[in-house]
Amino acid sequence: MILQQTLILGQIWSHLMVQKNLLDWGLTIAPKILWAIAILLLTRWVATVVHHLSHRLLKRTEPTIQKFLLQVAVILVWISGGVAALNEVGIQTTTVVAVVGAAGLAIGLALQNSLSHFAAGIMLVSFRPFEVGDTIEGAGVAGIVDGIGLFSTTIVSPDNVRITVPNSNLFSGTLKNQTIMGTRRVDLEIEIGDRPIEHTITSFLSLVQPHPLVLNDPKTTCHVASLNATTGTVLYLRPWCMAQCYGQVRSEVLQIVKEAMAEKQEAEEIDSESELRIVD
Repeated sequence: MILQQTLILGQIWSHLMVQKNLLDWGLTIAPKILWAIAILLLTRWVATVVHHLSHRLLKRTEPTIQKFLLQVAVILVWISGGVAALNEVGIQTTTVVAVVGAAGLAIGLALQNSLSHFAAGIMLVSFRPFEVGDTIEGAGVAGIVDGIGLFSTTIVSPDNVRITVPNSNLFSGTLKNQTIMGTRRVDLEIEIGDRPIEHTITSFLSLVQPHPLVLNDPKTTCHVASLNATTGTVLYLRPWCMAQCYGQVRSEVLQIVKEAMAEKQEAEEIDSESELRIVD
């Protein structure tokens, strides 16, 4: 009987001690949790202030870079506040930092292509080999630049198709900017057969130079490109125009030359038939 009562008293005492320990732990941890919550609320306020201040300071920077730097600043504030809150609760932040670092390394290795695109985007924005509105050719595509982002550049092709190209593909490869120089030379090669060279050159220049989109300076040039036993003489005809008019000038000059050669040939055939009639 005495043993039974002793066991009951022991159980009661153990229960009371557990409750006391829980109460002590609660009294100890509760202030820390409240402080941690207060730190997180303060971090939220600081993040908002940093976002507004950074937005004012970076107002004149490139919009894409501005957005990135704002995100980085806010993330750094939240990381600092989170580490402080964990430290206040009693969680070892060194372990958390190690885990985050390892995770960051793994993510960085997995996203190394994206990081290279990001770095290339920064370089494109900094060195400006092309700008929005330029006509470029590179990475296997050609068209007008519609936008330059952190990871990719959008290009609108001549047939109005929007193409997204990774920045590293443009930055690391050969890039042609067709509008940055302002003017372009249209290079054409024309077979004239056995026609008189000097007379044909003079005729081509008189036809092409008056075109409203062909520039007077530099002047249009026309000379012999090659001699072929089969096709006869080949001339190169090189008018100059504004870069944005290149396609139109090339097409219209070809049309003018073709029509002039067809009319000349037709006139020669008529003269030949007339001579034959006279002989008859």
